[in-house]
Amino acid sequence: MKKLGILLSGRGSNFEAIARNVQAGKIPAEIAIVISNKEEALGLARAKEMGLATCFIPSKGKEREAFDREVVAVLKEHKVDLVCLAGFMRILSPYFIREFPRRILNIHPALLPSFPGVEAQKQALEYGVKFTGCTVHIVDEGVDTGPVVCQAAVPILDDDTVETLSARILKEEHRIYSEGICLMLEGRVRIEGRRMVKVG
Repeated sequence: MKKLGILLSGRGSNFEAIARNVQAGKIPAEIAIVISNKEEALGLARAKEMGLATCFIPSKGKEREAFDREVVAVLKEHKVDLVCLAGFMRILSPYFIREFPRRILNIHPALLPSFPGVEAQKQALEYGVKFTGCTVHIVDEGVDTGPVVCQAAVPILDDDTVETLSARILKEEHRIYSEGICLMLEGRVRIEGRRMVKVG
């Protein structure tokens, strides 16, 4: 059975969606460890309630790579095959990425390469695009620049606010993150240049 490591900093709604799909047998894996850099993160509390192994590793006052070395050590101790960022509010160091090459996934609330970085929903509204969405991508050393695994489009309505748009995007995030995890775990995609190509 493949093992997932989940990293989160906040409420962990994407983590919960992944956990529900693991429990339902829709993701062929088990969640080996849930790690947070915030002790008060709701996602960490929820993971404990679900009986999952959890770990709080404080990041405050630490250099990025020093913190990442602690996280990588815990992930390796739990023999994690795929790392899933679920609202983990830190940029990973090159060291972390080298330790899990092409085995770190993130979900971003926009159709990359549009609107990378923070407040993607606000960026989309302010730019005036008619569609936005979400993207599951492999994490590389840039910010939201890794190869795209899967995407979902969400229309922007005339009366949308950041909150209403974010809520609609989040529903799609919960759906496609699990799809992306399955594609990776089952080896149904391969990377050709920047493109993720389905196998078979």
